[in-house]
Amino acid sequence: MSRRRAREVAMQALFQLEINRPETDSQQEEIAETALTAAWSEGESLPEFDRGFARDLVGGVREHKAEIDEAIAAHSHDWKIERMSGTDRNILRIAIYEMKFGVQEVTPGIVINEAVELAKKFGTDDSSRFVNGILGAMVEA
Repeated sequence: MSRRRAREVAMQALFQLEINRPETDSQQEEIAETALTAAWSEGESLPEFDRGFARDLVGGVREHKAEIDEAIAAHSHDWKIERMSGTDRNILRIAIYEMKFGVQEVTPGIVINEAVELAKKFGTDDSSRFVNGILGAMVEA
């Protein structure tokens, strides 16, 4: 369960980073760390190992954001990425990062399931189907 919680924390932190964009490059790391700290201070506690996992997810998504967003755009034919909800967009980013760039090898089915569960918890009624559809199309391609 703590891995799921780490993904939740990462999604919340990435969402915060979209809202509170740093004005300078030197502020990026500080704001990212503040967003992570705020996210993991809510809800159940997160062991240090899983805090590291959440930190890796946020850093990895930020590092590979352009490539990840290209992959999302390629598989979301009728949706521009900037028109997607922030929650759905960041859930997709985390899942794609884990599948394409993550250090730990995780099967696509597990990643998709985790993303769908996040979408059910944080998204709209349609979010889980939307996330599942894009990630499923990406795996099939």
